[in-house]
Amino acid sequence: MEKTKTEGGILKEFKTLSAFFYKYRFKYTSGFICLFMVDAAQLLIPQFTRQAINLISQREFIWLDVFKLCAAMVAAMSVISFGRFLWRLFIHGSSRRIESELRQKLFDHLLKLSWDFFQKNKIGDLITRSTSDLGAVRMAIGWGLVAGLDGTVMALSIMIIILIQYTGTAAFAVLPLPFITVLIIFFGRMVGARFKRAQETNSALSETVQETFAGIRVVKSFVKEAWFIKRFAENNDDYREANMAVIKLYGFFMPLISFLAGFTSLIVLLAGGRRVVLGLMTPGDLVALFSYMNMLIWPMFGAGFTVNIVQRGAVSLRRINEILDTEPSIKNARIEFGGNAEVSSGSGYGDGIIEIKNLSFAYEEGKNVLRGISLTVKEGAALGLLGRTGAGKSTLVKLLPRMLDPPPGTVFIKGRDVRDWDLGALRSLFGVSPQDSFMFSDSIRNNLAYGHDGADNSLVKAMCGISALDRDIETFSDGVETLIGERGLTLSGGQKQRLSIARAIIVQPEILILDDSLSAVDAETEKQIVKNIYSARKNKTTIIISHRVSAFSGADFAAVLEGGSLAEYGAPAVLMESGGYFSRTAALQQLYG
Repeated sequence: MEKTKTEGGILKEFKTLSAFFYKYRFKYTSGFICLFMVDAAQLLIPQFTRQAINLISQREFIWLDVFKLCAAMVAAMSVISFGRFLWRLFIHGSSRRIESELRQKLFDHLLKLSWDFFQKNKIGDLITRSTSDLGAVRMAIGWGLVAGLDGTVMALSIMIIILIQYTGTAAFAVLPLPFITVLIIFFGRMVGARFKRAQETNSALSETVQETFAGIRVVKSFVKEAWFIKRFAENNDDYREANMAVIKLYGFFMPLISFLAGFTSLIVLLAGGRRVVLGLMTPGDLVALFSYMNMLIWPMFGAGFTVNIVQRGAVSLRRINEILDTEPSIKNARIEFGGNAEVSSGSGYGDGIIEIKNLSFAYEEGKNVLRGISLTVKEGAALGLLGRTGAGKSTLVKLLPRMLDPPPGTVFIKGRDVRDWDLGALRSLFGVSPQDSFMFSDSIRNNLAYGHDGADNSLVKAMCGISALDRDIETFSDGVETLIGERGLTLSGGQKQRLSIARAIIVQPEILILDDSLSAVDAETEKQIVKNIYSARKNKTTIIISHRVSAFSGADFAAVLEGGSLAEYGAPAVLMESGGYFSRTAALQQLYG
């Protein structure tokens, strides 16, 4: 796919920006008009210089005529200065706005993508695409457009002027131009691949930094600072070498182009000087021709600059487009149904708020994690899930709010297939405390009330009581306003789990899922939390995953998963007498406390 895109031309990537260009078409048009005004004024100055020198060289002239030419030059320079301000305002201002809006579009799209996308793509790479790559795109649609358009207009205009006014001399002066054109084309083909490599090494460097500091506790606990320093140094060296490859290429070609462009001045000096001596050309004509040839050097550089910038922008935009072209694996339901109010009222569906019918699921084809599971959870009931590590418990509960996508006709919430629900409406039914208790770099209060914008102090305090976090809050210097650092760095594992539980309960979800959220708390605290949850959620559905049978003491039903299949299901008291995995686990836990 990458090869096809490259062969299709670099400009193909910029189709993504067509809507933005249309939105800012008036600003870009105004900027280009101002740019053309600047070019026109620049082209006039050598003509004024030519006339002034020709007047002075006659030795008999009227100073007023010279002053008039000087005034005209001042007016032209004023147009140049004001015009440059305006085109920078219009064109660079628009490129900045497009960069900002494209970054917002990229961020919005990333939030729409499913969980599996972030499992396959590294965070450091996504950060690089959202920052460095977008900067390269901005340069392409700002400076790249200006350099390309300005260089083309100036080159054509200068060529027309000098070939008309100074035909004999100009014909020799433009001889190096074809060689410069070939060099620019060759340069453009080489710089794209090298810049792509530079961006990839930047992504790797960002990923190393992100992983190191996100896992700083593990790094320090295993005394692996030296290993990560070495890894960073290697990534840093790769990034430096990749960028040096681009710089060396640019550093070689630009002086070479400048060297060839210098031949034009040499040719003008030899051929033009001879024509002045022979009386075929005036001194003013020679000075004007020198001015135009010097002005022609910028379009030559501008062409190389444009190719460099546009190639970089195309490479970066291709990396951004790869994300924007990615469709969420879990798509929102297109079905609009008016039964939400009826369904939410508790009527209109069968025996259970959750119904699972012959559910099988695999992350990879042919490797089922769940096999033929069927069970029903009644509204207001509490279900406990038990099983060995890897039995499929977490996978099962992730299928309920469609964090993973179940096969059609296998998972039903309130009598409706979860694939027919609006994702926002479906997930708003759930409160989830996952295995990984992720915390934001904010206060305890804001983390707890994350899903409840209107939570007051009394509600926050009540949630802390249910999750047994209240006694820990008293030990913090600022209470619930204490800042906990990124990922809850200053909290213990048990404190993070209890804060996560409180965050899930505060939204008062119809279905609460605690996915092994009690593993880091002691048995006594677990008992208190479970008791509080069952008491606070008497008429609401609760699913608790735990390796401790004691967590299911107040549950209405318990299910045991073995190898992805439903091995046992029933009331905890009944399963205790069954002699199966549930009762054996309970006996072992009682024996060893």
